[in-house]
Amino acid sequence: MSHHLLLTRKLALDADTLGEAEVATAPRHSLALLARELGSSLHPPVDRAPGLADRLAARLLPDAAAWTQASALAERLGPDDRVYCGSEVPGYALAARLRPRPEGPRLTLFVHNVDRPRARAALRLWNLPRRVERFLACSQPQVDYLHASGVERDRAVFVWDHTDTRFFTPGPVSSTKQRPGLVSVGLEQRDYRTLAAASGDLDLDVRISGFSRDTHVSERAFPPVLPANMTRQFYPWPDLRQLYRDADAVVVSLFPNPYAAGVQGLMEAMACARPVIVSTTVGLASYIHPEASIAVPTGDVDALRRAICWVLDHPAEARAMGERGRELALQRHTMEQYVRTLAEFSR
Repeated sequence: MSHHLLLTRKLALDADTLGEAEVATAPRHSLALLARELGSSLHPPVDRAPGLADRLAARLLPDAAAWTQASALAERLGPDDRVYCGSEVPGYALAARLRPRPEGPRLTLFVHNVDRPRARAALRLWNLPRRVERFLACSQPQVDYLHASGVERDRAVFVWDHTDTRFFTPGPVSSTKQRPGLVSVGLEQRDYRTLAAASGDLDLDVRISGFSRDTHVSERAFPPVLPANMTRQFYPWPDLRQLYRDADAVVVSLFPNPYAAGVQGLMEAMACARPVIVSTTVGLASYIHPEASIAVPTGDVDALRRAICWVLDHPAEARAMGERGRELALQRHTMEQYVRTLAEFSR
């Protein structure tokens, strides 16, 4: 028996080096730690042209490169091998290329948004429940959907998502900070239009770390014109950590969605002991703790504004909220705990 990790991109460093990344410059890589824990072989995308079968499959579930990667790995696996994949499309592709359980290799697949049209079609077309040993998800609605689709309860399991709590830590505020500030991170399902409407006329800075080449995503997320107090740019890892430390509050403003969009920014803010204001989506419901965050309805400008003003007007209570968030991050969102959980299921 041997362990294998299916990767979505080529990694320039080996697993040991990635696992010991300098915490001063970047977070560690959870898959690198998992590979070292299991003694896994790493399988990045392959450099070969997709065959006809892979091109046809990619019409339903893009992209062709993922299908080519899956086909190449499936040819090498034996019935006793164990495989972990943390991304849906490559994982679906590999499952479709494997023999059904229990004859085939055992695949553990982490899914993020399985309850969407193409993913639902893939589950049915390739009968993935028969080919995947265990589904893991960091959002309870996704687990519930798999159960409703016929996957046994012990084979579709909720797992707390993770961040590197050795990298994202509390720290001193920048000496250059001149007035209160809000921070928000990411673009997936982000609703910065509501944040702009709630804070655009307040005497504070709103700094956003979010970039995408997808024009449609940006147009949906942002107002046509940013308020004068709102800026948006890319921040390297150390600068992003300092951005969190400087924030009077971290805002996770979201459109309604059924998966854990926004969870990374939420966990990073908690790890840095910052108070969090977060939209109440069903996908994030498990993560919203009343002692560590303020929950506001999606799209509610007035509620978001009240939450922002409360944080600014109650610094002691906001500081206690951030400290409770740090405690929760250390209890349930550490990279070490996440890797141990994945390793147990992969074995």
